[in-house]
Amino acid sequence: MKSDHIQPDSVTYVCILQACASIPDIDEGKLIHTQVIERGLEGSVFVGNGLVDMYAKCGSIDEARKVFDRLPAKDVVSWNAMIAGYAQQGLGEQALHLFELMQQEDMKPNDATYLSILKACGSIAAIDQGKRIHAQIIKCGLETNVFVGSALVDMYSKCGDLNEANKVLIKLPVRNVVSWNAMISGHAQHGLGKEALQLYKEMQREGIKPDSATFVSLLSACSHANLTHEGFDLFHSMLDDHGIRPELQHYGCMVDLLSRRGSLSEAEKFVIKMPIVPSADIWMSVLAACKTHGNVELARRSFDSILKLEPSNDAAYVLMANIYAVAGRWVDSLEIRKTMKTAGIRKIPGCTWIEFNNQMHRFVVEDKDHPQKKRIYATLHTLIGRIKDQFGYEPDLSCVLYDVPDHKKAHLLSAHSEKLALTFGLINLPPGVPIRIVKNLRTCADCHTFAKMISKLSGREIIERDANRFHHFRDGVCSCGDYW
Repeated sequence: MKSDHIQPDSVTYVCILQACASIPDIDEGKLIHTQVIERGLEGSVFVGNGLVDMYAKCGSIDEARKVFDRLPAKDVVSWNAMIAGYAQQGLGEQALHLFELMQQEDMKPNDATYLSILKACGSIAAIDQGKRIHAQIIKCGLETNVFVGSALVDMYSKCGDLNEANKVLIKLPVRNVVSWNAMISGHAQHGLGKEALQLYKEMQREGIKPDSATFVSLLSACSHANLTHEGFDLFHSMLDDHGIRPELQHYGCMVDLLSRRGSLSEAEKFVIKMPIVPSADIWMSVLAACKTHGNVELARRSFDSILKLEPSNDAAYVLMANIYAVAGRWVDSLEIRKTMKTAGIRKIPGCTWIEFNNQMHRFVVEDKDHPQKKRIYATLHTLIGRIKDQFGYEPDLSCVLYDVPDHKKAHLLSAHSEKLALTFGLINLPPGVPIRIVKNLRTCADCHTFAKMISKLSGREIIERDANRFHHFRDGVCSCGDYW
């Protein structure tokens, strides 16, 4: 077009920005942005929205916000693009803040807004804010919209409330594959494998054909519930019965299924025989299982395979260092950490969130910033003493993977972010209200034991979502059956 000396207009730029977003290609997008500025079109709401969307989908959320803030006039598409960008990047708190700002400026949300903000609520388990948004949706008459309804099902599931999710599903006058997938996925995350399979049967009875995403959720459900035979039957039925060719995610679920149950040799063979090139995530499933089952040699092979695909995978380095540490190979563990430091690879810090008074409270290990820190640590010290006396709790020092004295290990364990968030919940939430916390990484065995004992001590239900699944703690027992 340019070689024919045809001058681009605003429609051209929006279309090409969409192309940049779909690839995604941030460098090409920036070049287009420069041309937009030169043509004096950046202030156009139409082009500006395209720029916001492009930067957000290319992962440059700060640049998206700069463009958004500079827009002289914003329409609902502008707000939706920015809120969706935050939601897609897992920045739920920022999305919710922007949603509040949108309403303060009297901009009426539409169905697309609700889809994004419900995703944001689900990402950080902001169930109270999700319920308020649900009330708005009912007032707008959108609750029966199949797409909004499916988003509500997904939000409630990710916030740990399957009962509410099921109520929304039942009220939908029309249920499609997206609705059923949201419900099946919710049960998978909660480790309810048999219930997920039952939902699949109900879905089929309604004449809804499964799609690729349905089988990802079903296979994940089988993995978390140790339903090996059912998992393999479903995997084979994809192509044989439904004409759906397994993709990387499906193979990943099967590797995870084998790895979790300790069939590490079978898992490795499965990966090697895959008809498509395995991803780093697939090898990560094997590596994580090697830590659980103490297989150092396979762990090293898996680690090497990951680095060939993703040389800067911080989680792989940390996990391999931890595997060496558990095996007592401190020199090897230290060498891995030195390599990380030399290469400038930084570990993602563990964080835990809890919702209270319409705000998300964030904790990190040994947190010193929270305004209630003195009361939290004093209460936590008392709780640890009580569960030691009543239930014989002893810190699981194997969860601290540093070569330090035992008293230092016990101190580090006592200040894990999950324990701080849980204690904050016990202090602030009314009696009888479930305590819901979200962890960005996999929970450690010591925090898992701590939560079980605190649920028994306090008589409270504790719902924790970690990076892998949900854990429902009631009366000293976890829904996962200690299989996670």
